[in-house]
Amino acid sequence: MSNVNQLLKEKLTTENYNRLIALDNPKMHDFVADAIELTRPASVFVCTDSDEDRAYIRELAIKNGEERPLNIPGHTCHFDGYYDQARDKVRTKYLLPPGSELGASLNSIEKAAGVEEVRSFLKDSMVGREMLICFFCLGPINSEFSIPCIQITDSPYVAHSETILYRPGYEQFRKTGASPDFFRFIHSEGELENAVSKNIDNRRVYIDLEENLVYSVNTQYGGNTIGLKKLALRLAINKASKQGWLAEHMFVLGAHGPAGRVTYFAGAFPSACGKTSTSMLTGQTIIGDDIAYLRKKGGQVRCVNVEKGIFGIIRDVNSKDDPVIYEALTKPCEVIFSNVLIDSHSKPHWLGMGKELPTEGINHSGQWQKGKTDANGNEITASHRNARYCLNIPDLGNRDPLLDDPDGVPIGGIIYGGRDSDTWVPVEQAFNWTEGIIIKAAALESETTAATLGKEGVRTFNLMSNLDFLSIPLGRYIRNNLDFARDIENPPMIFSVNYFLKDDNGEYLNGMADKKIWILWAELRVNGDVDAIETPTGLIPKYEDLAKLFKNHIDTQYTQADYIRQFTIRIPENLAKLDRVEKIYKEKVPDTPQILFDTFAEVRKRLKAAQDKYSDYISPFDLTVK
Repeated sequence: MSNVNQLLKEKLTTENYNRLIALDNPKMHDFVADAIELTRPASVFVCTDSDEDRAYIRELAIKNGEERPLNIPGHTCHFDGYYDQARDKVRTKYLLPPGSELGASLNSIEKAAGVEEVRSFLKDSMVGREMLICFFCLGPINSEFSIPCIQITDSPYVAHSETILYRPGYEQFRKTGASPDFFRFIHSEGELENAVSKNIDNRRVYIDLEENLVYSVNTQYGGNTIGLKKLALRLAINKASKQGWLAEHMFVLGAHGPAGRVTYFAGAFPSACGKTSTSMLTGQTIIGDDIAYLRKKGGQVRCVNVEKGIFGIIRDVNSKDDPVIYEALTKPCEVIFSNVLIDSHSKPHWLGMGKELPTEGINHSGQWQKGKTDANGNEITASHRNARYCLNIPDLGNRDPLLDDPDGVPIGGIIYGGRDSDTWVPVEQAFNWTEGIIIKAAALESETTAATLGKEGVRTFNLMSNLDFLSIPLGRYIRNNLDFARDIENPPMIFSVNYFLKDDNGEYLNGMADKKIWILWAELRVNGDVDAIETPTGLIPKYEDLAKLFKNHIDTQYTQADYIRQFTIRIPENLAKLDRVEKIYKEKVPDTPQILFDTFAEVRKRLKAAQDKYSDYISPFDLTVK
């Protein structure tokens, strides 16, 4: 400790040294000292929870050119490199010691070799720069749900983003004292060229589950660098598995039912599948849009939003479909736009914003004009398809009053959804918790989007919308979810939703506003207010209940023809889905619980029986109300 203390005294100013030493945590001090020796920064700034320190980081991001001020007070824009625009799944790996195994589905590297490699890229990476040491809290302050974190970075953009997204943690570290139970993140953007990471071939994101430590280097895109987001989710899933709770890729919203009733739902959707827009439904209230921790308390499932902000996809956000978010993006408050188009008046523009876009400006490719192509001849769009915004939930008009409740909120229902053009109906309730976890969650598929590197529009298996972030074997993860509700008398109801069902001409059968109706119907079901129709795969709404909801909540005449097109049970597609997903489990998940195969067999049997009784495609009017 004396050597560590001496190094810190030498490398930090008196003020920053005193700030760090005021937190009596030897493990944290060792981490900071090692990071300083490894990266050799010119200076070190220790960030407390004060508004002044947060302002310093924001101003540093502008001074360093990582952000530029826009025409509305509090708004800035950040550009990532042209080829650094999404999560790098290939170079994101778990560091596994000898004898450890996560399964073939999870990307990993031998720990000693991986640590040596990533530290070689981090070596001297902060020479001439200021190291930022920031403390945050995953979850509400002073809550049993929450996890303290330390982020070390040379990117003020990353630090600024996290001050928006996460609750401050300096005082939380002071309260926890010498506890070794916290997450650690070290990031360097590496050598820069035109203010963006240059050596992206050496981009690495390595995760050490034993040490609750994440390394990230040679990248600026938030999904690879904002440690407390999906990188911390991976650490939390591993921690939760050991301790008997759940860390999930879920939004949390308050659905407002009759007579002022509020029912809380959590929901898991892959990126760009409507997760944020569902959490932001008009007339409802938002707890969070992305990551939730779930625990059992007092015979209930309760959960918190890990974050206090949103790092959302901005494409198609407009005043008609997303009025609450759009208002925040166009009023004075703290917002970071990333990879949008900036015009000559320092005004941001993005795809699908509901207005005509300029024909020239500045974007992630530099100076841009309509028709510009990249080196491979591909058109460069005005704004990137995965362009983002980062804002505070308290700046939204629909924030829920229980956002920061340390006890979390009681969960009445859990929703799973993805991009599915031909199989699932718009909303369906599972018969019970077990079938919900297996048929709705463990069988989830979705078409790929621009949120990850690679080809778009490919149907992929995405277990509980969490496959990219799992840090335990898939079979164990399924068992954890199945076992979670065993001692809960009335566990949350489980639903599937599908906003992307299409007709034979490729036209969407759901309107943008329809998702509100599916959620409000689920709210009624949770509270026993409406009956449902039994299908081979679950329970669907009655026509008259939906017609009433459409009329009362979005002033739309919902026809029987609409209902039949949307809620026809598609037997061949459902059977094909079961076959596809079952094959994946049989071939790639050796620890799959037998109950999954048994449940698949039971649902397949019900589907075939219905096919024999009716036909391949069954009108909901032909089925029985339960």
